[in-house]
Amino acid sequence: MTRFRNIVLATCCLALVATGESQAQSKKKKKGKEKSETAQVAIPAPQPEPSEQEKLLSEALFLEGMKYFMLEDYKQALSQFQKAYAVTPSNAALNYKLAETYMLMENPKAGVSFAQAAIASDNQNPYYYLLLAQLYTEQKQYTEAAQAYNDLLRNVPDQEQYLFSLAELYLAQSKYDDALKTYDRIEKKYGALEQLSMNRQQIYLRQKNIGKALAEGEKLIAANPTEIRYLLAQAELYNASKKPDVAIETLNRALRIEPNNPFAHLMLSDLHRQKGDLQESENQVKIAFASTDLDIDTKVRILVDFIRQLPNPAIEGIALELADLTIESHPEEAKAYAVAGDLQTIIGKKESARGNYIKAVKLDDSHFKIWQQIVLLDAELGESGELVQHSEQALELFPNQAVLWFYNGTGHLIEKNFDRAAKSLEHGKRLSASEPELVAQFNAQLGDAYNSMKAYKKSDEAYEAVLTHDPDNEHVLNNYSYFLSLRGEQLPKAKTMAGRLVEKHPANPTYLDTYAWVLYKMEDYEGALKYLEQAIAYSEDATIVEHYGDVLFKLGKRDEAVRQWEKAKLKGEASAFLDRKIKEKKLYE
Repeated sequence: MTRFRNIVLATCCLALVATGESQAQSKKKKKGKEKSETAQVAIPAPQPEPSEQEKLLSEALFLEGMKYFMLEDYKQALSQFQKAYAVTPSNAALNYKLAETYMLMENPKAGVSFAQAAIASDNQNPYYYLLLAQLYTEQKQYTEAAQAYNDLLRNVPDQEQYLFSLAELYLAQSKYDDALKTYDRIEKKYGALEQLSMNRQQIYLRQKNIGKALAEGEKLIAANPTEIRYLLAQAELYNASKKPDVAIETLNRALRIEPNNPFAHLMLSDLHRQKGDLQESENQVKIAFASTDLDIDTKVRILVDFIRQLPNPAIEGIALELADLTIESHPEEAKAYAVAGDLQTIIGKKESARGNYIKAVKLDDSHFKIWQQIVLLDAELGESGELVQHSEQALELFPNQAVLWFYNGTGHLIEKNFDRAAKSLEHGKRLSASEPELVAQFNAQLGDAYNSMKAYKKSDEAYEAVLTHDPDNEHVLNNYSYFLSLRGEQLPKAKTMAGRLVEKHPANPTYLDTYAWVLYKMEDYEGALKYLEQAIAYSEDATIVEHYGDVLFKLGKRDEAVRQWEKAKLKGEASAFLDRKIKEKKLYE
């Protein structure tokens, strides 16, 4: 053997055999420093045996190329290998390194012919076939890659471990029958393997051959009678094949092995629900939810499914129970309280919902939507002090959320902190410049705040801005007309605005009272009396009753007026003049 051949074989031994795989295989996903050009070197026809001098030259070029190859300078390595190839084009190891270099330079197409040449020169080296299969796979030429594996298995002894790769290629092409045949070859070599049964089962399912999939599942269970996941998977298959009773029996077998398995109980719950046994379905799902082995995300996902079906009295009870069980089994999980709050909000249990949302943010304060729910419920429950406190806590975390400034300003407005309310609302309005709908809401509240601060010009401007955007805004039509009447200004305009509301909502006592008060200020006492009588028919609010007394007094019915004032006092909040009116039996405004 020549010195050149000895060196080449020694190098190949180090690069291939000792490592157990080629560098192209071990670095399949690692990018080369540079890509090669797309053109590949043509394989010339067989040439005369190179001279000894040519062999020595090729050897030197090859070794130089290997130096660059080891340094991952694939462009320089390729250049040296190509020069060596020009001298000794039939050398198998040299062809292999050319193919591998193209592989690492992300040009698998150029490498194919060199890998083929390496195999043609030495069809007993398994790594030549593996590289060829990899080159085809990178180009998604799965049929050719499979052929490379088949050639390897046919030509090189004891290579059955690559049957697994061959089966994967068949699956990638949806060649299920070929994959099944390959599994049979694997089983013949290595015996029964769990993974083979699982893979076969998946193929049968893709082929919609439920019978064979079930048979494979039973084989798995027989071979692994205490493996609960196989029983659960088999139960799912029986259910899919419309055999719920067999599915239930399979799950009961699983529970005899692992009585508290929550997934078995969840599946039983679903099966009993399908059979119409709702009580047993609820019992099973409650057992599952009580288990800490059922993860919080699965529980939340199930509860979200309930939320999507609400409102629905038939499922509200069980949904609330499951939410409570989730909190009991995961007391340190913010999402347990949050999803409970979502359920309770929809069902109408707003106090409980707000309590759970507050617990959620104590555990994890990073979710803006939960804070938004808290302040919304504060507002709906009339808890203005809590509204201010919670909105300020939220603003420390989310200072650029305009809606939080809206609720903060609203809370201060209700608490009669008018200056602070105006500042919060003004800031939120600036943040909302690109959202006209939200700007209108800020202006509506600012109109109220400015009016309370006696900044009437700014108040009117804010209200007018809302009506320009939304002429039918009920909040503004009511408050703007009422405040104008209290000030005794622009009464015809106030009458028009209040009249529009009454025409649209003839049974709304607040709107009836506002319209009546505008008429009162216009000294139309008979008209005012008519609308106040209608308002009292729907509500005996203290302000409405007091207004009714005022109108009666103007109509000369002093005793009746005093009785209405006394009645208003018993109802609660009314004007600051009410006690004097009652005591002196005289009208004060």
